[in-house]
Amino acid sequence: MKLNTKVRYGLRAMIEIAKHRENGGVLQKEIANTQEIPIKYLEHIINQLKTSGLMTNFSSKGSGYILTKKPNEISIYDIYRAFEPELAIVDCTCEHNMCKKSNECPTRDYWFQLNTKIKNEMMQVKLADLVTTKKEPYN
Repeated sequence: MKLNTKVRYGLRAMIEIAKHRENGGVLQKEIANTQEIPIKYLEHIINQLKTSGLMTNFSSKGSGYILTKKPNEISIYDIYRAFEPELAIVDCTCEHNMCKKSNECPTRDYWFQLNTKIKNEMMQVKLADLVTTKKEPYN
């Protein structure tokens, strides 16, 4: 499973906005520079985050962006859903996809359970958790 760049950059943009929560809005240019996201690409990401109701303009156009909810009320799955439909790590876990082998498939239950665990993890982790996380080097 690989998340697309819109989801990954959207999460980084939301973290940046959450970091500036006490200071008011943060400008798109600042998000782009700090998170090293191309500004034109970030524009599309911000539009999707605004459409999904996760962020809005601070005061007026050009004033910066703020979150519409507290960081501890926004899950990683909320951000994922701003860019993608329901999580489906394989097609047979999607409600609308009925494989002709679904009733007899020995792996369908496994994929469904794994999909559910990933979705639940994404729903439990909140934006606030990532804002306050200390960065430790990977071993």
